[in-house]
Amino acid sequence: MFIQTETTPNPATLKFLPGETVLGSGTADFPSPETGAASPLARRIFAVDGVTGVFLGRDFVTVTKADQVPWDHLKPSVLGAIMEHFQSGAPAIEGAASDNGGHVAHEAGPDAEIVVQIKELLDTRVRPAVAQDGGDITFHGFDRGIVYLHMQGACAGCPSSTLTLKMGIENLLRHYIPEVVEVRPVA
Repeated sequence: MFIQTETTPNPATLKFLPGETVLGSGTADFPSPETGAASPLARRIFAVDGVTGVFLGRDFVTVTKADQVPWDHLKPSVLGAIMEHFQSGAPAIEGAASDNGGHVAHEAGPDAEIVVQIKELLDTRVRPAVAQDGGDITFHGFDRGIVYLHMQGACAGCPSSTLTLKMGIENLLRHYIPEVVEVRPVA
């Protein structure tokens, strides 16, 4: 098995491409070892000292490290953990996966049509581009013209994430949906 690695805009995060499907659909974000309990793959990667976050995409794994640990020391162990997982035949996540596409559900109401448009633009224009950098951005809410988005994987903590939100996503949403006045990140 050959696993490719790619840098991301976030220097603390590397993208690993195992050449196999990681998740059949959606994404899974594990910002701490405790959150990765349902994922045999995340548990293996978190067992590597210095790993602080794991994000699973359709065909990639994004790993975030502690600042003080250099990638030169961490990368071989992460590669080994990913390889061991795929050789074991275990699933990436145990149990049922969510089918909301990663977005938070939004109750029907006066903004329901706007929310559908926001999610459609995110899914078709934003998320594919962000996945190339090893992350994901999901809808978290819409209130009085403000869109709340959750940044995951390489996007979480990325130095250019504010620029991406403000100059890229906010401008795109405001162009297509006049009701959108601002985009803000949520933790």
